[in-house]
Amino acid sequence: MNKFYLEIITPEKKFYADEVEKLKLPTSAGECLILANHQPMVFALEPGTLVLTQSGEAKEAFTSEGFVEIRPDAVVVFSQAVEWPEDIDEHRAREAQERAQEQLRLLKSEAEFQLNKRAMQRAFARLKLKKGGHFFRQ
Repeated sequence: MNKFYLEIITPEKKFYADEVEKLKLPTSAGECLILANHQPMVFALEPGTLVLTQSGEAKEAFTSEGFVEIRPDAVVVFSQAVEWPEDIDEHRAREAQERAQEQLRLLKSEAEFQLNKRAMQRAFARLKLKKGGHFFRQ
């Protein structure tokens, strides 16, 4: 299978840099599957689970908001946060989910609603991945 170079960057660190066969990402339009020689483009990344396939093995990670740039020579993912399942603090994610739920109940403004909706998406995606609720189907 053809490979392409993938680089995943957060504000704190370079999370991943290596060749992969596939990359599946959450977007506002649904999941996007990237293979070698994909058409160059840029799109927004939504909170959820990204799945990269390297040497035939699928690896899942949580990703927060960001964007993806597909170039002829590489794919670069810029995300606010990316975590492997074993690095997710389940207690912290559950507390974030509870805070976001409470803020959504208070509904003060559309802007606050959107911020809390995003916080809820991030918490839910972390908890779902930590519990093994998302599996990549090849």
